Amino acid sequence: MTTSIKRLPRRLPRWAKVVSAVVLVLVVLFAGIRLSVLPGLRDLFGTETHDRSGPALLKSIQDISRYDAASGNFQVVVDLEKDTKYLPDAIRGTRTLYVGAGTVDAYVDLGRIGEDDVTVDEDRTSATLRLPHAALGEPALDTDRSYAVSKQRGLLDRLGDLFSDNPNSEQAVQQLAVRHIRAAAKESELTERAESNTTGMLEGLLGSLGFKEVRVTYGT
Repeated sequence: MTTSIKRLPRRLPRWAKVVSAVVLVLVVLFAGIRLSVLPGLRDLFGTETHDRSGPALLKSIQDISRYDAASGNFQVVVDLEKDTKYLPDAIRGTRTLYVGAGTVDAYVDLGRIGEDDVTVDEDRTSATLRLPHAALGEPALDTDRSYAVSKQRGLLDRLGDLFSDNPNSEQAVQQLAVRHIRAAAKESELTERAESNTTGMLEGLLGSLGFKEVRVTYGT
């Protein structure tokens, strides 16, 4: 009489388990990439967005004594390219074409006017005012009107985005756009327009108060 011997299932070697785990991770990453490339697939899972932000807190209040007399709208096309030595762009490198739109205000700081800067005659019909020159405010980038036209990234940069907390960040091109807008505002006639508008505003205001002659000058 012969008795059949049951073979015990063979255990996978340790290296096979490691390989299987790596393959599983790669499959999950690949699936995540596919979902990001094909946004329509996300709808199959019923993605929902919830805003759980806390209330905004008032940190400080500042009194503003400046008169915003003019505002300029600017647009700049930023072409930012970053290369790596000894590596081709297809492996490591980025190039972003970005259209930045923003505004810059020109203002006159009326809070700097002292008692000696205002002269009124005895009949209160003539007034002379000496104001500081108009200055430019900080550029404000309009993110609703700014956008990236194209983005080119090397293979290593694409892999790095998978593990980045802020993939495809546009902070660098946005800062560069703000810098160009600031330079363009300095070369424009924005401050001259602000001084002219401020003069017109003061002439109308003092004229309504009975002054027949109003003279406005600007100094440092």
